[in-house]
Amino acid sequence: MNVPLIADLVDEGNAPEYLFWIGCAGSYDSRYQRVTRAFAEILNTVGISYAVLGPEETCTGDPAKRSGNEFLFQMQAMQNIEVMNAYEVKKIITACPHCFNTIKNEYPGLGGNYEVIHHSTFLQQLINDGKVKLKGGGSFKGKKITFHDSCYLGRANNIYEAPRKVLQALDADLAEMKRCRTRGLCCGAGGAQMFKDAESGDREVNIERTEEALATGAKVIAAACPFCMTMMSDGVKHFEKEEQVKVLDLAELVESEMEK
Repeated sequence: MNVPLIADLVDEGNAPEYLFWIGCAGSYDSRYQRVTRAFAEILNTVGISYAVLGPEETCTGDPAKRSGNEFLFQMQAMQNIEVMNAYEVKKIITACPHCFNTIKNEYPGLGGNYEVIHHSTFLQQLINDGKVKLKGGGSFKGKKITFHDSCYLGRANNIYEAPRKVLQALDADLAEMKRCRTRGLCCGAGGAQMFKDAESGDREVNIERTEEALATGAKVIAAACPFCMTMMSDGVKHFEKEEQVKVLDLAELVESEMEK
């Protein structure tokens, strides 16, 4: 794929409008790499002026901060801020709500002031502006889809409508879970829980959340977060429903149905 590096574009005197922040999952997790490619494909097709940091990008520090290591978080954050400020980055798009929340709300206190956009909001804007045109009568028309609200997208940043409007643009039949929007249930991975063993309890959080998703009768569980995707996918496997129910990111849904 043709994904430009910001260092190359700046050297040519052609600074991009947006920095596409990939994140750890989008870089290293084999499942979420497909989301990164899908979103980059959308950006390339539409002709958005963007670039990535490539090897200069490191973890935002979100897992360190949420697990209580403020010192490590500030080290990671300040390294990223130094790199982005050197390139005079102004606008950032990211597909990870954890990266989105950290760069948007935590970085300004350390000297990193940027306009940060989550990819669900960006996709909605592209559709509204007519830059992304979806095929009429696509494969998701009338198909029952449920959307799992990411904690850092929803309750932390009040973004509820953008992902749903993207699904509506696909002509999908949106089936809401009993707990959704402001009452949404966490997938179980937030607050650095993704990286530690589960604490004792009656059942895993992601199993309960997946049960709610399956109860809607949806054939697709739409996600907008790499952690949520992992936890919901594991839940679907737990119930042995991976052949009948797919867990897909918004970018994958849009990329598969857009006119090219």
